[in-house]
Amino acid sequence: MAVAVSERRSGAGPLTFDHLKVVSFTHSCIYTGLLVCAFALGGPQPWTFVLGLSHGLLWIGMSLACLAAARMRIVSLRLAVAVAVLGGIGPFFGSWEFVREGRRAAR
Repeated sequence: MAVAVSERRSGAGPLTFDHLKVVSFTHSCIYTGLLVCAFALGGPQPWTFVLGLSHGLLWIGMSLACLAAARMRIVSLRLAVAVAVLGGIGPFFGSWEFVREGRRAAR
């Protein structure tokens, strides 16, 4: 059964494609800050801990949310796997998949 794009984009409450995309880009910004603090500023600092904890919790939350969204057909399985599997290494994979899927749906 094919799902229309307008039906696919809607979700249950806050679980929509656009909300997940915004959280994914926020996660990528936090991870960038973590990399800057860890490597450019020279090791463990309070901000490294805060950003690392934020990255870890956001990755777990985004993984669960994207897997639930894939079950509800809000996002593709490919996007959910990119966030859940590759998101721990770098959330940029998930953000890129959100861009790709948004472009694909626009066509």
